[in-house]
Amino acid sequence: MSDPGPGQVLFAFVRHWSRRSSEAEQGRLVLVTEAVHSLTRRGIEATVNAVAHEIGIDQSGASRLIKSAAEAGYLTMRASASDGRRRWATVTPAGHTMLSQAHEWQERVFDRLTETWSPRRRSDFQQAMTELIDRSYEYL
Repeated sequence: MSDPGPGQVLFAFVRHWSRRSSEAEQGRLVLVTEAVHSLTRRGIEATVNAVAHEIGIDQSGASRLIKSAAEAGYLTMRASASDGRRRWATVTPAGHTMLSQAHEWQERVFDRLTETWSPRRRSDFQQAMTELIDRSYEYL
């Protein structure tokens, strides 16, 4: 069998880190809050359907995650300005604090994983991953 290609390596990396969390529930809360934050930054209303699409799960699963994050104080639900029947999530101040802490942890992990890399290699990796993420929005 041949060595895995770059696509296989990328998805193995995603699978590996998707299973790593000190607490599974906290990981899910970070995931859904990050999804809402990401959608909002891109100018997209974070409806249940949009969140479901963003994290690749069904609508009922996204609804449960949003409800849990709202109960934890990380998200709040609001009626859409254009359609009162539509609801969308926003990140609360507590959610922003939690995301800030999660991002600090992510940076520490990256620093440890790449401690033998040069600053240029780290920068090139960041740029390549950013390009992959941007292209994934066009692809999906």
